[in-house]
Amino acid sequence: MRFSDYGRPRKVEGGIKARSTRGAIGESWWSRRFLAVLESFALGTRLTRGRSYARAGQVLSLTVAPGSITASVQGSRPAPYDVTVGLEPFPEDVWTRVEEALAAQALFGAQLLAGEMPHEIEEVFAGAGAPLFPSSMADLRLKCSCPDWSVPCKHLAATFYLLAEAFDTDPFQILYWRGRDRETLLSHLRGLRSGVDEPALLPAPAAPAAPLGAATALADVAAPPLDSTLDRFWVPPVPLPQRPPTLDVEPDLLLRQLPPPGPALGGPPLVDRLRPAYRRMSGTEDA
Repeated sequence: MRFSDYGRPRKVEGGIKARSTRGAIGESWWSRRFLAVLESFALGTRLTRGRSYARAGQVLSLTVAPGSITASVQGSRPAPYDVTVGLEPFPEDVWTRVEEALAAQALFGAQLLAGEMPHEIEEVFAGAGAPLFPSSMADLRLKCSCPDWSVPCKHLAATFYLLAEAFDTDPFQILYWRGRDRETLLSHLRGLRSGVDEPALLPAPAAPAAPLGAATALADVAAPPLDSTLDRFWVPPVPLPQRPPTLDVEPDLLLRQLPPPGPALGGPPLVDRLRPAYRRMSGTEDA
């Protein structure tokens, strides 16, 4: 290796390249929300080099599993580095509360079936006492086999950015990381909506269908096929749980969902200035 090449990553073939070639990575609100945790720590050049690694295809593999994401990242040394991003999966009682809240809102199931993450899903998890996204680096277990003492290093940063794009493609990966796979979640939601457990109604995972429209997905969640309910024709319907028609959310929810404004011009951030106005307009704070 030439001295001028010291510290430069080795070129690889067949790595996972980020779709984004410039600017920010992450298109959906949920992937940007995930990256906000990483970028809030102002890690400087490590983030810049992590984006470069992600776009150059230095990440050789990326695997999502309950509680752990593993990756292999090629750096400047011959052997790739082993990367792990751990996040505590939710216990079964938390998932039960979350599924009951999601089932009470038919539109949530429709959006999930359509491959979309409902904006209010953060509030659902918060109401169950389990925030969906990590709120700080302390919530994550970050490991890399590289000699860099900094955490997160550029190899971990590259993994974060590719994770964001994976979440763009399939938001169920976030839920799977937290301990619930797509098929199990949708099976439980349908069971709660219909009053029976009907795993056979799930679509075959090996043959993904085209994206569903909200109306089609809503009909799919609301009622099982007719031929599976004939024997219950004369049985009174199972009443749905008593739930409010909408979620009770904080008045400044919109501010927390939208991306932050442009560069600060000095003084308090714009969002901090707007939050009291939103609360006064909602009547939750005296003018």
